[in-house]
Amino acid sequence: MTEATNDIEKKVENMTTKNLEEDVVNPWEVASSSDKGVDYDKLIKRFGSSKVDEELIKRIETVTGKPAHHFLKRGVFFSQRDMHQILNLAEQKKPFFLYTGRGPSSEAMHLGHLIPFIFTKWLQEAFDVPLVIQLTDDEKFLWKDLTLEEASRLSFENAKDIIALGFDVEKTFIFSDLEYIAQSPAFYKNMLRTQKLVTYNQVKGIFGFDDSTCIGKISFPSIQAAPSFSSSFPQIFNNKTNIPCLIPCAIDQDPYFRMTRDVAPRLGYIKPALMHSTFFPALQGAQTKMSASDANSSIFLTDTDKQIKTKEPNDLDERKKSVLKDEHTDILQ
Repeated sequence: MTEATNDIEKKVENMTTKNLEEDVVNPWEVASSSDKGVDYDKLIKRFGSSKVDEELIKRIETVTGKPAHHFLKRGVFFSQRDMHQILNLAEQKKPFFLYTGRGPSSEAMHLGHLIPFIFTKWLQEAFDVPLVIQLTDDEKFLWKDLTLEEASRLSFENAKDIIALGFDVEKTFIFSDLEYIAQSPAFYKNMLRTQKLVTYNQVKGIFGFDDSTCIGKISFPSIQAAPSFSSSFPQIFNNKTNIPCLIPCAIDQDPYFRMTRDVAPRLGYIKPALMHSTFFPALQGAQTKMSASDANSSIFLTDTDKQIKTKEPNDLDERKKSVLKDEHTDILQ
């Protein structure tokens, strides 16, 4: 049995009786007791989002004048918040912007990391709108065993992978938190405004923080919230505070933006809209997602054919291997 498989089984074994009924899905852990993986229909009900249905997909096609991306047709992007409002803006020729991000904890990104970026690129082209991409190197410094210098370096390396996807260079702003926040009073002010309105009890309930959690982690959600507001980027939006935001991301990032959506009206801002993706299954099975923390669970963009071969799990039966291959192929092709 591989070390990666052991790690996945430990996650499942450590789930409480309640969590055996409810999959564990948060920004730092994804685990399911089912061989089929996360039950996304239950997750929609639990998180209070809305399903991406045929009506929405057809409306996206009508508004953009383009065929829907296959991630929509195949249910890879399956959940949303306020997407119809974004389409209303597009129909009225009113502005909005895209915001997505990456927490750089590895030299290269893996296939799972690409999913939100591939879809974001399609959205940028379909709607012809600006995009901001946040690299949360500060988050990885707080959560991982990394120095500030190493976190910053990984941010730079991951930016290369993102740039290679071919975003519109005239309408895309990629920034490192460690670099940008020090240069942007407007961004920092929005962080402070958010921090003032969210209590420790609230973030403890949303993110599961406890008395041993360092204060850096407790305050970090305000940093991920800030790019949702156009006023955080005065150099892009000419100090306008009312430009709506659409965030394509994996569903495990939703807790950050539930908090953001709660705070936004109290700040006089517009709630960000969201499109949520499913997870790219780990090589050991759908019970968890590909993770940069476990190299054997993931296929990285820099992996050679030989390296990929060595990661193929030998302890999965043929049925599970076939199901996993079909899941990966269905997402990518």
